[in-house]
Amino acid sequence: MFAEERRNKILQRIQSGEPLKVGAISAWLNISEATVRRDLQELRAMGLIHRTHGGAVAPQFPLELSFQDREVQHLAEKEAIAAAAAQLVEDGETILLDAGTTTREIARRLRGRAITVATNSMDVASIFSDDSAVQVLLLGGIWRKSINSLVGPLTNSLLKQMRFDKCFLAANAIDSVHGVATHNLQEAETKQAMLAASRSVILAADHSKFGREDFARICGLAELSLLLTDSGVSPEILAELETCLEVQLAS
Repeated sequence: MFAEERRNKILQRIQSGEPLKVGAISAWLNISEATVRRDLQELRAMGLIHRTHGGAVAPQFPLELSFQDREVQHLAEKEAIAAAAAQLVEDGETILLDAGTTTREIARRLRGRAITVATNSMDVASIFSDDSAVQVLLLGGIWRKSINSLVGPLTNSLLKQMRFDKCFLAANAIDSVHGVATHNLQEAETKQAMLAASRSVILAADHSKFGREDFARICGLAELSLLLTDSGVSPEILAELETCLEVQLAS
């Protein structure tokens, strides 16, 4: 079992509200207690767990906000990013929209366009429910109810059979050194499949996502075609980002 998969299993158990001891994790996963301690230290460094004497518990704050909570955060910035993103789309293109609040704003601005949109988000797909111009492909998969996205092996297998002109990707955390990351391992794997299926990959993220790390790495910044964000990014972070890839600020 890879370290990332192992840590995700530990994190999911702790998120369920179950305090875990080092010895119990060692027996459960059949790994040494030293390995368990390293995994817990890594999760603690990311702010995903609290360490206790001999084990770990979940933090006292939610680890992943619901879609409804996230859609009201930084809404003006997301709308500006969405408007800029829509200008990058040409009629006749096949577009892949990731699950996320910013990508849903992008979807709103693509209504009525002569394009094909594929998505793993039921919220994004619903934007086009009464739109006869946009052809929509909703990818199947495991339903992540907290954010209404479809992920996993079935989703990834479908993506391998397709090729898209542009992908608009979402993420929880962006760091110039550690790259682009999200909270869930299966979500990250599906996002990686999106990258592989697309000629051009545009990361659409507001300034609150920068300078942060999260559990499951998606890709390095150099693997992206474009970073589309807002003017709230600090000059220091912006300078670091521009050494890795092209950045466009939405106004």
